[in-house]
Amino acid sequence: MCRHIAFLGPPTALGELLVRPPHALLRQSWAPRRQRYGTVNADGFGVGWYAEGDPVPARYRRSGPVWGDQSFADLARVVRSEALLAAVRDATLAGGDGEAAAAPFAAGPWLFSHNGAVRGWPDSVAPQAAALPPADLLSLEARSDSALVWALVLHRLRSGDAPGQALADTVLDVAAAAPGSRLNLLLTDGTAAAATAWGDSLWYLAEPGRRTVVASEPYDDDPHWCEVPDRTLLTATRTDVLLTPLKEPTA
Repeated sequence: MCRHIAFLGPPTALGELLVRPPHALLRQSWAPRRQRYGTVNADGFGVGWYAEGDPVPARYRRSGPVWGDQSFADLARVVRSEALLAAVRDATLAGGDGEAAAAPFAAGPWLFSHNGAVRGWPDSVAPQAAALPPADLLSLEARSDSALVWALVLHRLRSGDAPGQALADTVLDVAAAAPGSRLNLLLTDGTAAAATAWGDSLWYLAEPGRRTVVASEPYDDDPHWCEVPDRTLLTATRTDVLLTPLKEPTA
């Protein structure tokens, strides 16, 4: 499993969201409070953020634990952004893809993270993989369930689906093919965010007109954090948060 977070709001130092809060993503990498599967997220980490006037995000990713990276501590102290997506990783299966397997995955303006695991990987979703254009499979960043889920989402985005629809349809398709999968997905283009709660925790903190934070778990004890029910799609901007139930696929 993993932990992830997305932020939309006023220019803020990365460290104010990822390092400084008492239960920030940094601490969640070894002491999460609401992680239902696994405990230590030491198999890589990453953060993607947007610079003013540039729709394509920058990324900083590493294959080791975030607490051991002194360069990240410096970067997080000085880099400011109005939007970010960050994640710490607990790998589903051991693998040799290293940094390439660490979220966020990216394409154009998009940043993406998957908190969960595809049950029966890889055989269970072979039909979904086979339905993708060959170029999409050949350009996968890593040989992991998360990288394939990202390819499925991205294919829908490129086909014209809205972000929330792309996440919802991917979750329902993969859940039908691989029952018991955990599919908490998180997606942003720097102006809006979409996420699914499917098998693990998801929360949001909203100050309409100022900021919206979507995260696997609260980074502090602010009473305004709201838990997202399981089997739910969340779509959000800086001003609005919308929750939509997701229907469990039937056999």
